[in-house]
Amino acid sequence: MIRANKFLLRPTVRQEQALAEMLRDHCSLYNGALQERRSAYRHSSKTSVKYGDQSAQLKEIRAFDPEHQGRWSFSSQQATLRRLDKAFQAFFRRVKAGLTPGYPRFKGVGHFDTVTFPKDGDGCRWNSTPHERQTRVRLQGIGHVRVHQHQPVRGRVKTISVKREGRRWYVVLACDEVPAEPLPPTGSIVGIDMGVTWFLTTSSGEHVANPRFLEASAEELACAQRHLATFPKRTRRRTKKHRAAARKVAKLHARIRRQRLDHHHKAALALVREHDVIGHEQLNTAGMAKAPAPRPDPEQDGAFLPNGAAAKAGLNRTILDTGWGIFLNILANKAESAGRRVISVDARNTSRTCTDCRHVAKENRVTQATFECTACGFTANADHVGALNVLNRAGLALCDAA
Repeated sequence: MIRANKFLLRPTVRQEQALAEMLRDHCSLYNGALQERRSAYRHSSKTSVKYGDQSAQLKEIRAFDPEHQGRWSFSSQQATLRRLDKAFQAFFRRVKAGLTPGYPRFKGVGHFDTVTFPKDGDGCRWNSTPHERQTRVRLQGIGHVRVHQHQPVRGRVKTISVKREGRRWYVVLACDEVPAEPLPPTGSIVGIDMGVTWFLTTSSGEHVANPRFLEASAEELACAQRHLATFPKRTRRRTKKHRAAARKVAKLHARIRRQRLDHHHKAALALVREHDVIGHEQLNTAGMAKAPAPRPDPEQDGAFLPNGAAAKAGLNRTILDTGWGIFLNILANKAESAGRRVISVDARNTSRTCTDCRHVAKENRVTQATFECTACGFTANADHVGALNVLNRAGLALCDAA
């Protein structure tokens, strides 16, 4: 298995300055490579520049600029160029598929936050001081940086990434050959129904509350964003107060994200410990959180009819705050590590199918929380009914596989 470990870095003042310079120089390399591709294609010859061409120029670039580009790891600079190449590959793939292309854009210094070292020992070294109690990672051009290692690292360290989040620095280790740690079997199978009123409901009738972290911090976040909006969006040089306002908004968003991830990990771990097989719906979160299409007014040119966009915006915000996709990914990873099985089933009509008579009708769902079958009169909680139907479909899929 492949697993990632994320640890907080504790650099000194000089090391923090060097880390910021490393990001700035890699950002400059990324933008320079992007400009070269743009200029080559705009030329009358329509020349196409590839990753191999730009990687071959790195030796000359490092020799020409030894104080900046020459300080850092050659392989990390290759990873930055490969990152740009992947962006162009994704762009051309979307063009061929007829989707919105999204041409690769230049990165601002504040929006380039990650540098990757493709191999442990090439420009970086994890646990560079094994003889000491304090764990450190050695980075070329920076030195030995202290790491707050809160858990052991299993498997073989494959790649190392340095990431900046606000004023914090992290090291991310991608580890290969991580051994599984199977839990003892429980003989239990469960279906879960994801929602917004409740975070999830199990087929046994248990409800897990939706903490709504974004809603809890909405007032504080809105105040910080209003203060940030008083400063100009595009300026060559931000003032000290402007930078402080931007940091405060980023800090609030980071706190909300950490709270959401902590809740997801705890909820997923509880399910994995108690059940051998977990069934869930296949959810298209992007489609569910999509804004409604505009409704042109046929009687008045250039006018539009009400389409419920304001109400849908509130629902979309709640759906994205709940974070179904992130939770299901975490659940799948924990289940794989624990030797459990996760089955995704078709979500169609799970909340409209009666668990007693199997009657399917839109009218069965009276309200968001109430289910009442129009054929047999069966009444229950709508989320519980959905979880029971997910359990039935997961059981059928399990029998088919067996």
